[in-house]
Amino acid sequence: MKTNSCKAIALTSLLAPSLAVAALSSNESIATVELTNPSDYQRSDEIVSFDLFDLGLRENDPRGNQLVAMEGDLSLPSQSVDDDGDGSFDRFIVGLDFTPGQSREIEILVAPKVANANAFPKRTQAEISRAVGGKWVGQVYEGGTGFENVQSLTPPAQHKDHSLFIRYEGLGIESDKVAYRVYLDRRNGFDIFSKTKHELALHNIGQDGFESYHHLADWGMDTLKVGQSLGTGGYGHWNGKSVDIVSAVDGWDATIKENAHLQSSFNIKYKGWEIAGKKVDLDATLSMQAGSHLVHVDLEYSEVPGPIAIGLVKHAGTELIEGDRDISNFGAWTYIASWGKQSLNDDYLGMAVFFRKGSLEKITQDDSNYVAVVETGNTGYDYYFCSTWEKEPNGIGSKEAFVAYLDRQMEKLTLPVRREVVTTLDLANKQGPLTAERALGYSVQMSESEMKRLGYGLALNQYDPDREGIAKWTYTTGLLMQAIDDTAAATQRADLRSYADKVMNSYVEEDGTITGYNAKSFNIDMINSGKFLLRLWERSKDEKYKIASEHLRAQLADHPRTSEGAFWHKQIYPNQLWLDGVYMGMPFLAHYSQLFEDGSEAKTAVHEFEIARKHMRDSKTGLYYHGWDESREQSWADKKTGLSAEFWARGYGWYTMALVDVMDFLPESQKDLRKTMIKLMVEVADSLVGVQDPDTGTWYQVLDKPEHPANYTESSSSSMFVYFMAKAINEGYLSDKYKDAVIKGYQGMVNEFITFHADGSLSLKDVCKVAGLGFGRDGSFDYYMKEDIVDNGPHGVGPFILAGVEVSKLLK
Repeated sequence: MKTNSCKAIALTSLLAPSLAVAALSSNESIATVELTNPSDYQRSDEIVSFDLFDLGLRENDPRGNQLVAMEGDLSLPSQSVDDDGDGSFDRFIVGLDFTPGQSREIEILVAPKVANANAFPKRTQAEISRAVGGKWVGQVYEGGTGFENVQSLTPPAQHKDHSLFIRYEGLGIESDKVAYRVYLDRRNGFDIFSKTKHELALHNIGQDGFESYHHLADWGMDTLKVGQSLGTGGYGHWNGKSVDIVSAVDGWDATIKENAHLQSSFNIKYKGWEIAGKKVDLDATLSMQAGSHLVHVDLEYSEVPGPIAIGLVKHAGTELIEGDRDISNFGAWTYIASWGKQSLNDDYLGMAVFFRKGSLEKITQDDSNYVAVVETGNTGYDYYFCSTWEKEPNGIGSKEAFVAYLDRQMEKLTLPVRREVVTTLDLANKQGPLTAERALGYSVQMSESEMKRLGYGLALNQYDPDREGIAKWTYTTGLLMQAIDDTAAATQRADLRSYADKVMNSYVEEDGTITGYNAKSFNIDMINSGKFLLRLWERSKDEKYKIASEHLRAQLADHPRTSEGAFWHKQIYPNQLWLDGVYMGMPFLAHYSQLFEDGSEAKTAVHEFEIARKHMRDSKTGLYYHGWDESREQSWADKKTGLSAEFWARGYGWYTMALVDVMDFLPESQKDLRKTMIKLMVEVADSLVGVQDPDTGTWYQVLDKPEHPANYTESSSSSMFVYFMAKAINEGYLSDKYKDAVIKGYQGMVNEFITFHADGSLSLKDVCKVAGLGFGRDGSFDYYMKEDIVDNGPHGVGPFILAGVEVSKLLK
């Protein structure tokens, strides 16, 4: 990923270590990283995380605890993290400050001596402390002579609240800003230890019993009255009227997972939570990072307990504050918060819970709580909570300042620090000239890697890790399987073809029914995977594939259209043509018509492109806007033109792939139609060359704004553009004058976007997870910047594989 603040990194330049590192012969450089603040404001105490797997280390690599982060001669605060508590490290985190738009380059090294010598200030803490020296008398631990911190604790059956057994009655976690505790009993309340000093305090709290920390002390005080509520940021079950606290359990196991300088965490296992007529095992991990008021909560459960409620205690005289939900994209965060004089000291105290906008079912309240009811995945859910107190250093004393703070935190969660990572393993595998064999080899390796990562997770009723739910009939599955199938054809790999066939066949019943497909939704996305069914019919002549394809064709026959005949994107998006939809529908329509209708609908397919050009093409740049609303009624639509605001790269990428793929099914006899399409291809290719990044050869998420620090080079669109131009040259639609742009683009994809792993697999990074228009998604530049950026999203992996196949043909 390149951002405007980054300079392009030449691969060869990374081979030479810095002078400071070279002087330490025992050190091994494993990665160079460019980090960029995408915001126009200062961001302090940013904790940047790297999976060790993505840094080129093997699973259970003993070097995971020997890493350091260097910036020149400076060793930066860093920490290796064991997320799953198995004794092996999983991540490496680094703490940095950024000025507005700043870019910083760091080097990550295996340096045992430096790692062992580093002594960074301890800024986080997690603990649980039990009484010793006494004995149980009924439900009270009497005669205790003190407390000892332990790594894990399973409270005995007689333990209850105020049993004098656990110091401050639960587990504690803190940063240098604020501390929290979670009661380890049937209350399961979340409480706040607010601070008058930015330093660690938990180890001193409650040593003399329960009473003292309820009064203002030198370090601060317990500021919250929890009562029978969630407290600050607790979790429970929503029964339709109120919150069911995680109370009726068979027992608890508590474990301190980390107690370190940059990040600390603990885990609570709730055994046999009796809820909604069933028993559920709930696993909760809470973590905090240096310099932050926020706690990250990661919930996992043995089965979905029902609607999950997260929220805040509702005190008299407080006000519920709701964060912005106008942009309902999957990755953006929002919040609910409470504000008022709700501390035990009668001071202003603010509390908030942050959650992803797309997961919210409703905001509500009961007698004791302000509640966000959220839709969770099949196995878990994660969110954040925080609090601020007016008496802490630089404390917040007004609602306006509190809301400004929350909005800033919300934006930072949504818009993380941008990164460009180049590992030593990448360098070793990317050396040498680009050849046809190498390009095809990358497609094979990526196909094999996806098969290993996913198994048959995309088949019907399996677990789809990309969507974090049960797999269903969707356009990305067809895209990825088509790419793997094309690789199989280019390499004569029967195993690749068999894999793709098996995944797609799982959705088709013997009578031709497509399981999970709903024609009445008139969603053009649902057509795309039908292209693979046509392939299956051509290869097998099995009637079920023809019947299944007929169902999709029938949808297109009845599909609502604009006044000029362009297919609506979805019935719920009336009067709208999106570039995405051109790819989803037109190649299938052209192919189906060629096979079963003597090509009678070829003109309809081409007309879709003509309408898009007429309304969506910018005359100055030649680029196409993402969406067009014929009615001019959508909030994202310009009231004069009906156009959305930006040139979103992947939207244009879908359109370019549709151009070249439809040509496969336009017979030579249709000279006028083919001439129209070829003319469009030349225009489009010229527009792409005009915005190709000169340094990397790739393309930006928003095509015409490379100078913005939040913008970044994006892998799915870059792969689509390279596929389009390479195939168009191969088929004779474009001249060889575009070949240099194709080769530069593909080499850029390899340099910028693929990561080699120690197990031999490949990953594709910098994939925009999803983006769209409507239902709050306003199509603004800010919106496209705030969609999640992921690794190995099918929107990117499929086109990357396709591009490699076509580039290999081009280079032969």
